[in-house]
Amino acid sequence: MTPRARKGHIDARALYDGLVAEGLLQPDVAVGRALQNDVLQVAGKIFAFLKDDRLVVKLPAERVRDLVAAGGAVPFTSGGRVMKEWVCVDAPPEAPGEDLWRALASEARRYVAAGGRKPRTQLALTERR
Repeated sequence: MTPRARKGHIDARALYDGLVAEGLLQPDVAVGRALQNDVLQVAGKIFAFLKDDRLVVKLPAERVRDLVAAGGAVPFTSGGRVMKEWVCVDAPPEAPGEDLWRALASEARRYVAAGGRKPRTQLALTERR
């Protein structure tokens, strides 16, 4: 069932809580506390959290720029400084958008688990261009 805050809008907290529950099924994922938020971590490193009803994820800087350019996302700032590998993604307005948050959280987990490098499969696809 789709978590809803009001008709036609996804409840960001409920959606994030679902991502946390799914993430915790992975053996290397844990919940921690940082940046005044509950955060998802892989191997002790933060990869996602909820801030102001937006999913914040760590991704390669190029991917962050692409998401911002596509709309529905803004760069994450901390202490007035733009964090080039972090992006805030708006809560999806409709149920199909839940898949976007799920995919971005998964992509962020893989990126952070790889030590902040593109996962091998993504590298191979990029190198073929």
